Amino acid sequence: MSNELQRLTQLLNGMSPEHKQSLIDYAEFLKQKSKQDVQQQEPQEKLQPNASSRPDEENIINAIKRLRASYFMLNTDGLLNETSSLMTQHIVHGRAAIEVIDELEILFEQHYQHYVQS
Repeated sequence: MSNELQRLTQLLNGMSPEHKQSLIDYAEFLKQKSKQDVQQQEPQEKLQPNASSRPDEENIINAIKRLRASYFMLNTDGLLNETSSLMTQHIVHGRAAIEVIDELEILFEQHYQHYVQS
């Protein structure tokens, strides 16, 4: 077993079932992100987001998936660090999910405005 796999196993064994699921969801998000091909659009052609309503009960992973689908035109490389930081604030530091989701929505909107202005 590789050192990485051993470390992940140790971490998983020390987590609650909810945190285990969050880690799995986040790993799936990262895997999907690594496979994503961003289509190049002509500079004058700016795409509009596919607005989707925010469910009353939503976890952070689902919020990220919803926002990525809504703001499909954004290069998520620029969002990954900030999104990861917000996810860490929730998982590690116990910050309320609703606050993190609010900030994620602001973050995606800011990146969209930058996209529109570029």
